[in-house]
Amino acid sequence: MLKLIESSDGIDSAVSEAIVANFLGLSALDSNKPIIGSSAAIPFLVRTLQNKNLDKKSSNQVKQDALRALYNLSIFPANVQFILETDLVPFLINSIGDMGVTERNLSILSNLVSTRAGRKAISAVPDVFPILVDVLNWNDSPECQEKVSYVLMVMSHKSYGDKQAMIEAGIVSSLLELSLIGTTLTQKRASRLLESLRIDKGKQVSENYNGNLGATVSAPICGTSSSCAKPDGGGGGKECSEEDEDMMSEEKKAVKQLVQLSLQNNMRKIVKRANLPQDIVPSDHFKSLTSSSTSKSLPF
Repeated sequence: MLKLIESSDGIDSAVSEAIVANFLGLSALDSNKPIIGSSAAIPFLVRTLQNKNLDKKSSNQVKQDALRALYNLSIFPANVQFILETDLVPFLINSIGDMGVTERNLSILSNLVSTRAGRKAISAVPDVFPILVDVLNWNDSPECQEKVSYVLMVMSHKSYGDKQAMIEAGIVSSLLELSLIGTTLTQKRASRLLESLRIDKGKQVSENYNGNLGATVSAPICGTSSSCAKPDGGGGGKECSEEDEDMMSEEKKAVKQLVQLSLQNNMRKIVKRANLPQDIVPSDHFKSLTSSSTSKSLPF
């Protein structure tokens, strides 16, 4: 088979189909995975997958067999490098959306993401995170949600830059929804992702204060019994000026409004994706709840 691959630039479609089918069967055995991977089989399978000149009648079957063979080979860690030497990763990511191959594509990416080189190759694809985050919203395809949540979970734990890109792609609202209505496995992965993003955000806030959080927290705040004390240390304390109180009042109102808008927007997104009637949100009861909420009720 390898001689046929190496000696001919234009293999007959029937022969190509037969070779792919043979590689699929052979790659199922663990003992064959390193042998096939170190040969010219992987580039051939990738070329077959990308070939637009295949017979239309057999094209779908050949490509499905090629994907399955590549999945079998990607299970063996040493084969990941051979796969990355091709342009398979960009092809897999850019093919997401085609429901005939998306689940298989994500299965291969789930194997590649286990290595540092694999994660680097995935994150290097343009618009990869908007594409992957969008799959989280496919409520009619829970299998794809489970697989993409795994890929994103692994990448978020390994790279700060990837976390930032996920946040910019709008992952938070999708994860909040999945943590409530996803499959059991997806809920667990969504919760772990949210925790990872929350911890990272806390570290970022600490860095922004340059380690002076203690001093910031200990600063006097108007309205407390120990704040605005007299310079001479006398009892009773000095009342805050009306200007300071007005400023604090306006800040509290602004924060309260931001919290309320955030909660309402998240609820609208959840209702829209759940295909519920739009007129149920925001209800008067929900508005009354969000209007009484504080920033402490937010996950971040």
